[in-house]
Formats: sequence, C-alpha cells, structure tokens
Amino acid sequence: MKRGRKKEKKEIKKEEISEIFKIENGRAGETASLSGKQPKERIIKTHKIIEEKEKAPSREQIKKESKIFRNIIILMIGFVLLFFIVYASIYFTDHFKVGGVKFEVIKIGELILYKTSVSGIINESGAFVMGKYDYGQKADYNFYFRKDPRKLQNIPLGERIPQIRKENVIDIKQDFNCGGDGVIAIANLLKLYEVAGANIIKDENASCDSLGRYGWISILEGNETKIERFGPACLELYVSNCEILDVTEKFMLETLMEIHKRLGI
Repeated sequence: MKRGRKKEKKEIKKEEISEIFKIENGRAGETASLSGKQPKERIIKTHKIIEEKEKAPSREQIKKESKIFRNIIILMIGFVLLFFIVYASIYFTDHFKVGGVKFEVIKIGELILYKTSVSGIINESGAFVMGKYDYGQKADYNFYFRKDPRKLQNIPLGERIPQIRKENVIDIKQDFNCGGDGVIAIANLLKLYEVAGANIIKDENASCDSLGRYGWISILEGNETKIERFGPACLELYVSNCEILDVTEKFMLETLMEIHKRLGI
C-alpha cells in the first residue's frame, strides 16, 4: 500500500509580459513591389504569463535577519535599563532614610530643605492628631529641616531621647538669635510638641522632675553642640557657635525616630 505524500504549496509569482510584432502582408507586398508602393504592415500584440517559483531564503539570509532582530531587542532593553538607572539615581539622591525616618530633599532657589512627615488624622475641630487611626480624615504633617539629617547623627547624644510627656517645660538660658536661626529652631520645636499632643508649661522656677511626671528641656550655651540626658525625662541641649538649629533638629530627629517606632510606620 503506497502512502500518499502531501505536496507542499509554494507561493508562485506570476508575471505578465506583452510583446509587439510587425508583420508585412505578403500579397500586399508583392502587389506593392509591382506598383511601386510600400507594403502594408500589421501590428500583433501577444501576451505571455510567466510563472516563477519564489525562492526560499538562504541560511545566510536567515542568520543575518536574526542578528538584526537580536540587536534591536538588545538596544531596546538597554534603553529601558538606562531609563530606570537614571530615574533611580535621581530618586535616591533626593530621597533617603535616617533611623527609619523618611526624608525628601526640597530645593527652593538656593535654599535646601529636608522634608519629613508623621501620619495622623484631622479631628472634628480641624486640628491634626498624630497616630494611626481606623477612622477620620487621613493626613500627614510635614516638618522641614534646615540641616541635613544625615549629618545630624554626628552630634553627640548621651542617652536615648525619652518619650515626650504630656506636660513639658522648655527653659532657654540665653537669647539665641543667631541670624534668625533661634526663632526658627524654637518654633519647630514647639510645633513638634503640639503635633505629638503635648503641652508646654511656662514656669521659670521649674526644674528637672526626678519622678519624670513632666518633661524638662534646658537650652544653654556650651563649648560643644551636644545633647545630654539626666533624670527620667530631662535633657540639656548645648549650643556652640550658634548651632541652635543643629541641636534642636537633632532632638527632633531622635524624637521622630521614637515616634515612628511606636506608631509602626
């Protein structure tokens, strides 16, 4: 029993060719030769259809086309990778973390600020309340540091910053104007206490409470910019060479690190 083979259908090219022939009329030619007249001519057009089988691409041609296609794919992948590398380098230059606290570099003209935020909600009276809640209008409160938070880690810190108490006293021993830095530093410090839901008590006779019933911060001039802790909730912030922004923002950074750990953000 013979097995039939399936014939492969190959695409066939068809090309039409037209040819034109001039033919002299024989009899007319003989008569014309006797009479001296030119013989008449007839024009005949013929049409032929030539069929050509399309040639299969050679191995070299396939290899060449595959190489071109591969190079195009490699080039496209290279452009995509370059885009992500440039984007990542720009993003991570302007975004970083210090102790789990996220910062974003903000440039306003020649002024460089370092923005960070704490999460919370807006309560019924329209005030911001820090914390994680399952209800209420979600919101973030932003703080803008003037000093690079990564460099603030170099400021000496005696012990871990205590948790902010509900009631606090801030005692400023000198007038730290420092070209306006003192005003900015104290305003940011007070805002941090407000956002944390703490109160500031004005009492010039108050001192460190050994029982830790309220927080106590003393800002005073020193030979070195640093923070020292004594008692359960008492701190001394020493300012050298008008570095009041440095020491207060160091305190804010350490406090925000504790807040982020407590809130789990």
